[in-house]
Amino acid sequence: MKKFVALAAALCLAVSLAACGSAPSSSAPAADDTNGTDNTVSTAEGGELEGAVTTGGSTSVEKVILALQESFMNANPGVDVTYDPTGSGAGITGAAEGTLDIGLSSRALKEDETGLVGTTFALDGIAIIVNNENTVTDLSLEQIKGLADGTITNWSEVGGPDAPVVLIGREAGSGTRDGFESIVGVEDVCVYQQELTSTGAVIAAVAANPNAFGYASLSAVDEKVKAVTVDGVAASEATVQDGSYKVQRPFVFVTKEGAELSAAAQSFMDYALSADAHQLIIDAGAVPLA
Repeated sequence: MKKFVALAAALCLAVSLAACGSAPSSSAPAADDTNGTDNTVSTAEGGELEGAVTTGGSTSVEKVILALQESFMNANPGVDVTYDPTGSGAGITGAAEGTLDIGLSSRALKEDETGLVGTTFALDGIAIIVNNENTVTDLSLEQIKGLADGTITNWSEVGGPDAPVVLIGREAGSGTRDGFESIVGVEDVCVYQQELTSTGAVIAAVAANPNAFGYASLSAVDEKVKAVTVDGVAASEATVQDGSYKVQRPFVFVTKEGAELSAAAQSFMDYALSADAHQLIIDAGAVPLA
C-alpha cells in the first residue's frame, strides 16, 4: 500500500513539472511574430510620421513649397520633404513616371496629360503696376499684351499721357515673368527696357520712371506704385480666389492617378491644403484657396 501511494505521488509530480515546462513554448510564437514585424512602416513608435517625400517641378512655387516644407518638417521631424526646382514640365513627368511622390506645376494639367490628378493648393496673383504719376487706371488684357509686345508704344493709345511706354520686368527664368508672359500671351516677344533680378527692384524702377510699367506678385505691391485694374477688376486676394482677376494661375500638386501616396506624402498634401497653411502661403507671396 505504501509503495502504491509513493508511486502515485511521483507520477503527479512528474505531470506537474511537465505542465510547468511547457508554458514558455506556448508563448514562443507571439515572440516570433513580434520580431518579424515589418520595420518599413510610415509611423514611428508613438504614432509620429516617418519617411521621405520627394517633390519637384515648377520654380514659381519655390517660396511657397519651401515655407510649407519647413513648417511641416518642424512639426514632423521624422519626415524629410525634398524639393527639386526643375520646371513644371519636369514635375508633371516625374509624377507620371513615379520618380516624384508629388509633382509641382504652376499651370493646370492639359487634356492630353492623362493618368494624372491635379490638385490646386494655392493661386498666384500678378499685379500690373504703373508709376503713380500715370493717369491710366484700367487696362484690358489685350492692351496689356500690346504694351508688352511693342504693338502699343505710347501711353496716349490707352488713355494715358503722351509719353513712350517703358516695360520693366524680371530676368529670364523668373517664375513671375513666366506667369505674366504665359497668361498675357507674350512669351518670348516682350520688349523690355530693363530686366531685373527681384520683384523689389522692378517696383523701385517703375516708381522711379513716370513712363514705366511692369508686373509684381500681388503681396509685394506697395504705395510706391499703382496697381491698375484689369478689365475693371482690381487685384486682391478675394478677386484671385473667385477668379474674376484674370492675371492669375494655379499652383498645382500633380500625382499619379490610382497610385496611393505614402502616409507622409499624403499628410504633407493634407497640411498644404488645410487652413493651417493659409498664412504661410500668403507670407510666401501667393493666395490660399478660399
